[in-house]
Amino acid sequence: MPIHYRNSPVNEPFTFDSVGCRWSQDRVVRPRGFPLYHYLQTEKGRGIVKVQGTEYVLSEGEGLLIAPFLHHSYMKDTAEWLTAFATFTGTIDSSIDKLVGTRPVVFIEKEQGALIGALIDNISKNWESLSTDPHTLSLQCYGLLMHFTNSRHTRALTDEPLYLRYVAPVIREIETSFALELTVQELSGRVYVTPQYLSRLFRRFLGCSAYEYLTTFRINKAREFLVSRPDMEVQQIAGETGFSDTSHFIAMFKKITGFTPLEFRKLN
Repeated sequence: MPIHYRNSPVNEPFTFDSVGCRWSQDRVVRPRGFPLYHYLQTEKGRGIVKVQGTEYVLSEGEGLLIAPFLHHSYMKDTAEWLTAFATFTGTIDSSIDKLVGTRPVVFIEKEQGALIGALIDNISKNWESLSTDPHTLSLQCYGLLMHFTNSRHTRALTDEPLYLRYVAPVIREIETSFALELTVQELSGRVYVTPQYLSRLFRRFLGCSAYEYLTTFRINKAREFLVSRPDMEVQQIAGETGFSDTSHFIAMFKKITGFTPLEFRKLN
């Protein structure tokens, strides 16, 4: 059961924080979620994954990509449950949500799971050589991530009129204006709905409120700056990501990631 962990600084756009296969999966409970996008796929047996109250049964070849900081748990549903997995990081890993269509959970069916499983197995087998070639490893990571962009669940949002009319424009505004003093009140006004209704739509389609999405996007941008811009002070990063109060920024960063900004920078 080969399992590999990143042991070098993050300097590439995308890379693996960990990757492995043929793992005898134990029960996992994460009330605060996991700080990175991570993928779990059944190789043998069957498992049950619960994400924010929704239950997914993963039979052989099926998998689930889960967004950061979503509370979830999983456990085996057969005597033996072997899994393959990958967790993703990188200097622009905050863009993964856009790659996967801003879906908090992406379910992978068997046909596509076979391709993803083969990639994970090949990466695991060749980890020793790949880990000494960060650029090639980054390309392999990006290639794996691209499999999630083609899923049926990712495409489904383009068929949702409410998502296209109200949620998508707000997401675009957040992505371009996150450094400004945006509020949910202001964002909802731009699409002519109440803040409460906008947040209900965000929860329906993305599994979080509009405020949670805005805050998480800003923190992800801060993570990107902390790694890619070592010259930037924490106070400057707070301002560049829309936080007027540095103390509030540090508190929110620790609440979401589990680390202070300086602790996160040292780790990466």
